[in-house]
Amino acid sequence: MGKITIVGLGPGAFGLITVETLEMLKAARPLILRTAKHPTVSEMRSRGIEFSSYDHIYEEKDSFEEVYSAIVSDCLAQAASGENLVYAVPGSPLVAERTVILIRQLAMEQGITVNILPGMSFLEVLYTRLAIDPIEGLTVLDAADVASLSPELTTALVVTQVYNPHVASEVKLALMEYYPDDYEVVVVQNLGLPEEQILSVPLFELDRISGIDHLTSLYVPRRAAAERFTLDPIVDVMATLRSPEGCIWDIEQSHTSLRRYLVEEVYEVLEAIDLEQGDKLCEELGDLLLQIVFHARIAEESKVFTMQQVVDVITEKMVRRHPHVFGDTSVRDAGEVLLNWDAIKQQEYGSERLSVLDGIPKGLPSLMRSYKLQAKAAKVGFDWNDIQPVWDKIQEELTELKSACEKGKNTEIEGELGDVLFSVVNLARFLKFDAEVALNVTNNKFVRRFSYIENAVNKNGLKWEKLGLDELDMLWEEAKKQEKTGL
Repeated sequence: MGKITIVGLGPGAFGLITVETLEMLKAARPLILRTAKHPTVSEMRSRGIEFSSYDHIYEEKDSFEEVYSAIVSDCLAQAASGENLVYAVPGSPLVAERTVILIRQLAMEQGITVNILPGMSFLEVLYTRLAIDPIEGLTVLDAADVASLSPELTTALVVTQVYNPHVASEVKLALMEYYPDDYEVVVVQNLGLPEEQILSVPLFELDRISGIDHLTSLYVPRRAAAERFTLDPIVDVMATLRSPEGCIWDIEQSHTSLRRYLVEEVYEVLEAIDLEQGDKLCEELGDLLLQIVFHARIAEESKVFTMQQVVDVITEKMVRRHPHVFGDTSVRDAGEVLLNWDAIKQQEYGSERLSVLDGIPKGLPSLMRSYKLQAKAAKVGFDWNDIQPVWDKIQEELTELKSACEKGKNTEIEGELGDVLFSVVNLARFLKFDAEVALNVTNNKFVRRFSYIENAVNKNGLKWEKLGLDELDMLWEEAKKQEKTGL
């Protein structure tokens, strides 16, 4: 049983071959090149290095997979017959070299020894010419493997073995499944040689470049986050969960049963915003998106609408309601943007809304609904001109509430209490704060401070039933002080 030693001929210039590889090339019997179409070959001949090549196989086979398979089979057969052959490939044996991968896999199965000498690849030259730092991420593929490119690719891409215009055309068509047709790519030819050429072109022109040959590679810059964005993964997961082989709980859900989860997720998003925790906000927005995808999937199963229609409808609406961005309308400030927005909404809904107050969901949280009712009424002039009457109204409603409490009439107390809250919401509107959000902030603040009291009680071995309000209030003040000092 012989063995196979694999060496690399470097990226182009003869001087880039390692000393170890050069000594191996001189001593090799036999020495077989994957292809003699390499810049180092003329120098090898001048130095009397004898070799053969597999170039004839490229002419005999119809595809690169067949070429690679034939080369690998011949190398393994020679080694199995007792030959200690040296197999030389362009560049580095361990960078984008399909035949080397196959030889290693099959040689292990057949018990044939394979030694690989490290060599310099064209990538090192590429890094220098294009000012690339590979630590930022780089995927290297043979042109024959581009069709299997992952849609989740998040790195820059280098495509090797772009042998001729036909291969370039196939690579172009494959990449256009993942990148815009006019995406700028970099064609690299004769890297490291005097005839070196680096050319930036739109992707659709890739196969129109002259001089494409075995020394042509392609660099595709990393896509921006927005261009990589897709809802497909979560849509596919939801489709699986709702399939007959999916999750029993998910299959049983309906638009109605999911209502409370949608509300819960909205409030968890608000909490993450209040906490100013980016990671938590990202997670909670994902949970909220899941609810939207869930509803869209249920609708799609009933053939009502699809997730794509959800995206299309809101996209069209945003474009339609921003004529100052996507059209020729001019605006002076944000206030005029809102006026245009309301005018466009009025045109869209037309006769569907007969009342000024139409369009406000009855299921909104009460504080939020109060805010929207007041804001709608204000748009037609039912509002005070300044904030002072708002303060007066709150005082008036408090007086009426106190009077109702003194009378002891529960129905009247409930009504007057509602009036107080409604007036406070109006104050929030004048102060340009959302009462629902403000109260939620206070709720969270109460939880934090009360948790401090609980921890203090437990830490000091105290008993709730033995603590008076004065002692608990002292702990409350400690909690407030701690928040202010940030300790």
